[in-house]
Amino acid sequence: MIVREHTNEFVMIEQDHHAHLSGEIAAHLKESLTPEKELRESVEYAIYKHDDGWKLLDKQPFWNDKNQAPYTFVDFPVLPKTVFYKHGIEEVEKNDSYAGLLCSKHYARFLLDDTSKEAQVFVQQEEERQKRIIQSLTNFDQDAFNFHYGLLQLCDNLSLYICLNEPGTPKEKEHPFFQKGIPVSSSIGVFKWDKLNFRWLDENTILTDEILFDRPLTITLKQKLVDKDSISKKGLIESYNSAPTQQVNVKLVHDVN
Repeated sequence: MIVREHTNEFVMIEQDHHAHLSGEIAAHLKESLTPEKELRESVEYAIYKHDDGWKLLDKQPFWNDKNQAPYTFVDFPVLPKTVFYKHGIEEVEKNDSYAGLLCSKHYARFLLDDTSKEAQVFVQQEEERQKRIIQSLTNFDQDAFNFHYGLLQLCDNLSLYICLNEPGTPKEKEHPFFQKGIPVSSSIGVFKWDKLNFRWLDENTILTDEILFDRPLTITLKQKLVDKDSISKKGLIESYNSAPTQQVNVKLVHDVN
C-alpha cells in the first residue's frame, strides 16, 4: 500500500493501481524507449504486473500499531513481504517467463542489503529462479534484458513520483525519494543525465525535463481517502472497504522552458 497522511485522513493507493500506472506509462513511451517488437509484450506485461504480490494483500490493509498508521510498502515486515513477493513473481511467471524474470530481478534487488535470514534466503532463491529462466530462453540477450529492466525501474519510479507526492506540491516539499530527481539506469542509454527532473505545475499537471512521450500523456490515479475517526471506530479494513474510490487525472507534459 502507498500511503500519504493528512490531518484527518489517510490517502491510500493500492500497489496494483500504482503498477497499472507504470504500465500505462510504459505503453506510451516514445519509440527510442520502446522494447523491440519480439519482447515488447513481455516487458509491458512485467511492468503492468510487477506488484502483483500486493494485489490481494492491499484489499485488506494491515495496521501498523507502532506508527498508528496503515502499513506501507516501505515499512511492511520483511518475513511476510518475502511471501507475497514470491507469490507475485510466480503468478507473473505462470503467464510469461521473461516477465517473471524481470519481476524476480526487481523484487530481489529490494532485499539485497537486508541481512535477515529470511531476506537472504529469498534473494538466493530468486537468483536460482533467474538462472533457471535464462537457461530456458532461446537467445537470451543480457544487454537487452538490462535495458528492459531499466525501463521497469523507470516506469515504476515515475508512477511512484505521482503516487507519493501530494498533487501540486512544490519541489522542496516533494517526497525524499525524488527531491534530487528520478534515477535512470545507464542501461537505457537515451538520456544525457542519470536523473530526470520532474515538477508539479499544478494539481493535475507534471512537467518533465525530457521528452518521454510523443504527445502529452494523461493517466488516471485511483485512490481512497480513509477517515481516521472511522478507523478508530470501525477498524482499518472496514473503513478502507467502505471508502469510495476516487479517480484523479494527471497529465505529463514536456517542459519546453
